[in-house]
Amino acid sequence: MSHEFDLIATPITPDLLRGALDLERTEHGLLPHRLPARARAQCADGDLATVETQPAGVRLVFRTRATVIELDTLRTKMAYDGAPPRPDGLYDLLIDGLPAGQDHVGGGNVLQVDMATGATETRPGPPGTVRFSGLPNRAKDVEIWLPHNEITQLVALRTDAPVEPPSDTGRRRWLHHGSSISHGSDAASPSTTWPALAAGLGGVELTNLGLSGNALLDPFTARVLRDTPADLISVKIGINLVNRDLMRLRAFGPAVHGFLDTVREGHPSTPLLVLSPILCPIHEDTPGPSAPDFGELAEGRLRFRAAGDPAERAFGKLTLGVIREELARIVRLRAADDPNLHLLDGRALYGERDTAELPLSDALHPDAATHRRMGERFAALAFAADGPFAAKATDS
Repeated sequence: MSHEFDLIATPITPDLLRGALDLERTEHGLLPHRLPARARAQCADGDLATVETQPAGVRLVFRTRATVIELDTLRTKMAYDGAPPRPDGLYDLLIDGLPAGQDHVGGGNVLQVDMATGATETRPGPPGTVRFSGLPNRAKDVEIWLPHNEITQLVALRTDAPVEPPSDTGRRRWLHHGSSISHGSDAASPSTTWPALAAGLGGVELTNLGLSGNALLDPFTARVLRDTPADLISVKIGINLVNRDLMRLRAFGPAVHGFLDTVREGHPSTPLLVLSPILCPIHEDTPGPSAPDFGELAEGRLRFRAAGDPAERAFGKLTLGVIREELARIVRLRAADDPNLHLLDGRALYGERDTAELPLSDALHPDAATHRRMGERFAALAFAADGPFAAKATDS
């Protein structure tokens, strides 16, 4: 794949990766996982298996004088019956923390999804190569952010100068869990999802456990948060419980308490921020489930609708409005004994005024401009001198 004869092959080892909690050796190379094996074994859902292997927030990190970098990968790209083709996933190159290039790979596998039935079919394809050249000939810190929306197996890394692990920056570690919005759905690239942008602005190291469709208060996810080293933790709760129509109000409150209790077992005094849902007009007062609008799909557009009945709120069905009220009540109750627990109303990141200017293009997910706005707003609120993630706050 390389056109250079003097490139140095460097084994991809855990000390060259950030944002992954497990690495699986496959017949092609290494597959980063964002959930460890024990957590994966506790859920047989194929959708979770797909999204946790999409490496949102996972990046190769190393120090080198190289002017040429090649990375061979085998991607698995998503495709949906009847919907427009999804753009290729991007690899973002950062040098000393600043954007320095982008590329994508060809070939790879395609995971075809029938949105009406949920059936899937995988069509195999060959690995491809990401290549960056003309880089500055000096010692530098390099990050290659992997596509947040494509399963990515790492096959080989080559450079024209030796590679060594990066030095410890001393930055605080931010562990974030949320839905597809946190995962990065419809963001422009992996380093411009709203959590990645916020992490850059806040000067922290991100581990992104945004799991599309799977922010469901699962006990195994709470245990992962409990057991993962972190100086700052945030959990964004709400939209997936509505659009999967997964539980009723009676179960929701105790589930939130149990989730937070588990996190606190491993991080008793770490700043812990609960984020309620951003504005999503179709589900503010109408319960789930969310369903594809097949009329739009027939015309080649992917858009969602709320398939619930507002009258069902009387029977405990969840809406985003109900969830925000319950989260505020729970955090207020717990904060009396937990001064490091905080709440941020998601509408402070994306609210009524924003939806008029930047509507959710498919009625559920923010676009690239909205991700940038949300990241900037989160950083301004959370990392401010009086914010829950202020620099004075430390883990214990």
